[in-house]
Amino acid sequence: MEKDATGVQGPGGGDAGGDPIISVRGLDFFYGPLQVLSDISLEIPRNLVTALIGPSGCGKSTLLRCFNRMNDFNGDARLARGSIRVGGVDINGPDVDPIELRRRVGMVFQKSNPFPKSIYENVAYGLRIGGVRRKSALDEAVERSLRNAALWDEVKDRLGDSALALSGGQQQRMCIARAIAVEPDIILMDEPCSGLDPQATMRIEELIQELKEQFTIVIVTHNMQQASRCSDLTAFLHLGRLVEFAETMRIFTNPSEKRTEDYITGRFG
Repeated sequence: MEKDATGVQGPGGGDAGGDPIISVRGLDFFYGPLQVLSDISLEIPRNLVTALIGPSGCGKSTLLRCFNRMNDFNGDARLARGSIRVGGVDINGPDVDPIELRRRVGMVFQKSNPFPKSIYENVAYGLRIGGVRRKSALDEAVERSLRNAALWDEVKDRLGDSALALSGGQQQRMCIARAIAVEPDIILMDEPCSGLDPQATMRIEELIQELKEQFTIVIVTHNMQQASRCSDLTAFLHLGRLVEFAETMRIFTNPSEKRTEDYITGRFG
């Protein structure tokens, strides 16, 4: 299959102008006896936004959670075949520390999950866990992260207030600040705008575009308009299989597979 303008091929992946930061090869994944991912292979390049789209139950959130082993918390989950490499390292290898992996590959969930702590302590949480104790270092990191999450000007005078008092959109941006405070390489976002109003959604989408200058972002979304606005690359999954993976513009204007066209035009899903 020919490469598109980004250097990314179809379901086999591609180099996108350099070594991929995430490389998946022949992945089969199960929950108990149920196979949810079948023979997934793709390569995700650095400092771009990659969207995972597809109908409910197609395996996109499972695939996302494979990238930082969040599926480990499900006792029935197992990788039966294949490999996932992040930065060239097999993340399911025996020497990989899942906690360190999750520091490098941060996660923003569908529902904002602020801790019942102050805004400051929410953002500083991962740094404290990582052993940062010096107040000046924490202060600098909290301010930098809140600025990068486009929230600093709204909360700088009330960092000691409970994060639970923030609006839904502010809470999600604070969770993004918490994720980036530990300076990960990758940020995974699972339906980050679910339940937010249009204005808050727009702020998150604008933020995603700004953050890709510093981080690689992989986002799961059901919103086709959001995928087309936010992402550089799009992977379409159906029934646990990767149907097509290409530049977002091509996926939405000239898909190679009829199933992709049927899904993005609303004929099924």
